[in-house]
Amino acid sequence: MVEEEESGVVLTSGCLGLVGFEFQCRDTGNARQRRSLECCTDQDYCNRDLRPTLPPLKTPNYVDGNIHHMALLISVTVCSIILSLVIIFCYYRYKRQESRPRYSMGLEQETYIPPGESLKDLIEQSQSSGSGSGLPLLVQRTIAKQIQMVKQIGKGRYGEVWMGRWRGEKVAVKVFFTTEEASWFRETEIYQTVLMRHENILGFIAADIKGTGSWTQLYLITDYHESGSLYDYLKSTTLDSKAMLRLAYSSVSGLCHLHTEIFGTQGKPAIAHRDLKSKNILVKKNGACCIADLGLAVKFNSDTNEVDIPPNTRVGTKRFMAPEVLDESLNRNHFQSYIMADMYSFGLILWEIARRCVSGGIVEEYQLPYHELVPTDPLV
Repeated sequence: MVEEEESGVVLTSGCLGLVGFEFQCRDTGNARQRRSLECCTDQDYCNRDLRPTLPPLKTPNYVDGNIHHMALLISVTVCSIILSLVIIFCYYRYKRQESRPRYSMGLEQETYIPPGESLKDLIEQSQSSGSGSGLPLLVQRTIAKQIQMVKQIGKGRYGEVWMGRWRGEKVAVKVFFTTEEASWFRETEIYQTVLMRHENILGFIAADIKGTGSWTQLYLITDYHESGSLYDYLKSTTLDSKAMLRLAYSSVSGLCHLHTEIFGTQGKPAIAHRDLKSKNILVKKNGACCIADLGLAVKFNSDTNEVDIPPNTRVGTKRFMAPEVLDESLNRNHFQSYIMADMYSFGLILWEIARRCVSGGIVEEYQLPYHELVPTDPLV
């Protein structure tokens, strides 16, 4: 028998008993021991002619340690990136749901509205018995689900405006693009501010999110005014002094209500519009105006002396912006700065109105402010 030990290769020989002879001669050793065993039985001392040889060394599957290290590093890195992306996705999805707590749950819920109840009746009931912040949420959802879209009457950067019907009554439905969710949420929030309702602020009816997992529509439902915006009205209508004053007075009344803080148990914060222009003021059937499009509005909390600025990225209309807004020198933490910027924009609206008033038999054609100085869509 020849085997490899720590001291080297050792050759041994001898005789085996008959018991277990075949078993021992067929022993090839275990996998951890390198040895070879041969037997013979043909004559005495036959084993002196045997020359067993050690089995060849097995070539190990040698792998560079650096490859193991690199593979481990890549695996850990890829897993970390995937885990991070999953966490980020879940976080933003959660925050998105949190940002609309009033409307993200139970979109299929409805409430019963008795036949014969008009929108005016529902709103008057909510003002007398509720918090003054609008119709109950389930009533809003029910109205939104029952709206019949009739025709599109406008389109802007935020979405589309449709004329709809609810139980025969005309309503305006502002359908926001999904990218403008922040504007929809902000405008809904402002409209539902306590004591917000005013005859010269566009009447809010309902807001809701409609859709399935594959598509979503953000609805804002308000009163419908056939005359359209002040911009459209002035382009097609000339004014006498009485009509001019009615447009101006009603507009400033609505703006004054926005700007005024009402103190009390259920008070109203002061609000600045930030995007006043003739396209964001609507003309009623009686010739009075109401202010609309509150998606950029800011609120002022006098208790904390803080300005609540909306998180969306929309900006106002450059043509109507005050100089301090254009050059970004406006103090964003001082609410009075926003009030002053609103008044600058309102001054340009008064200029638009005054141009269309007949004076001495003469009336000027409608023009936008600074029409002689800047293009249709001015840049800063």
